[in-house]
Amino acid sequence: MISRIDLRGDALPEGPALRALLPRADFDVAAALEKVRPICEDVHHRGDAALIEYAEKFDGVRLTQVRVPATAIAAALTGLDPLVRDALEESIRRARIVHREQRRAPHTTQVVPGGTVTEKWVPVERVGLYAPGGRSVYPSSVIMNAVPAQEAGVESMALASPPQKEFDGLPHPTILAACALLGIDEVYAVGGAQAVAMFAYGTETCAPANMVTGPGNIWVAAAKRYFTGRIGIDTEAGPTEIAVLADDTADAVHVASDLISQAEHDPLAAAVLVTDSVDLADAVAKELEPQVAATKHVEDRIVPALEGRQSAIVLVDGLEEGLRVVDAYGAEHLEIQTADAAAVAERVKNAGAIFVGPWAPVSLGDYCAGSNHVLPTGGCACHSSGLSVQSFLRGIHIVDYTRDALADVAHHVVTLAEAEDLPAHGAAIKARFGWKVLTK
Repeated sequence: MISRIDLRGDALPEGPALRALLPRADFDVAAALEKVRPICEDVHHRGDAALIEYAEKFDGVRLTQVRVPATAIAAALTGLDPLVRDALEESIRRARIVHREQRRAPHTTQVVPGGTVTEKWVPVERVGLYAPGGRSVYPSSVIMNAVPAQEAGVESMALASPPQKEFDGLPHPTILAACALLGIDEVYAVGGAQAVAMFAYGTETCAPANMVTGPGNIWVAAAKRYFTGRIGIDTEAGPTEIAVLADDTADAVHVASDLISQAEHDPLAAAVLVTDSVDLADAVAKELEPQVAATKHVEDRIVPALEGRQSAIVLVDGLEEGLRVVDAYGAEHLEIQTADAAAVAERVKNAGAIFVGPWAPVSLGDYCAGSNHVLPTGGCACHSSGLSVQSFLRGIHIVDYTRDALADVAHHVVTLAEAEDLPAHGAAIKARFGWKVLTK
């Protein structure tokens, strides 16, 4: 059901050569970019009419308007299963605890007497959030995107999620209920690349946003790439990934269940076990079969994901080699199931989020750990972070110098301006002091 990659015996290669040996899904955003380009430009030119047309073409729904009525949002919350409501409220509560601590205060540094630089943090003014609605419904993603934006102080927030035929063209009611719990009253029944275009360009109904966040399929990722530079984005989210670094102390039942938990997202989802224990590898491979047989989404998601080129059991000589492998892989989710797991986790350099020990599975982070589950995929954890309050803030420097403080450094500014052949830069200093500045 899952392949093996044996990296024992020989010295592991460095950098790209090691990454090339590791499993990864094919996710060609560049190819998708050319297909979403005309969709995005059509939304630019025809606005809501284009959105309504694409809802019929892609979602099989004929809409009369794209904005969800407030009554529908309220009705979704009223009709929500009380147990689901309790779980969503607890997820929101825990997410707020963590993300509230991420707020940043202004800080002033005195560089010299009379010269200060203050960094203040300003939230983006308007954010468009995207909640997928294809194979699964993700109210948890509404929480993970909305809470850090709200805690950052974003004043205007709108959410888009695909219209659902079985719900009369509205987004899934659990998505709408999550919006109600979060106080989001501007919701659009729009999916895919056209939702990103709606937020980027604006339409008759929806004002343009400064930033778009939220996971989605390859078309959403391609649209985000298309608009990079015009709007801010969180990341080009690819298929979900779990890597487990484990030794012979790990429980094969736990490891197998955690690999399956992410494989059920998508046939391109990646499930990777890195271990120096052949006994554990054998036990996990054996354990996968009955667990897969006992669950849902077997043929359409889990089996293709586990059998795909993106999933494997990777055998290594020891913990040191295992750490090198997981750092080269840069997993979205990384579980550490080894002896002294906390110490091992401290040594990891590249991961979207790290889950320590047998009692912190990825599923906990997906819903109720308080951490954010919008994380970098495709190895991007080597340079990118997960969504946080910081994602929605802009740092602005405020420079405040007195005459004396500027006079003290003026000759250096002029010298550097002339070294770069930018004499007008130096002249802007000279104009304030006259030629006397050159005597320093």
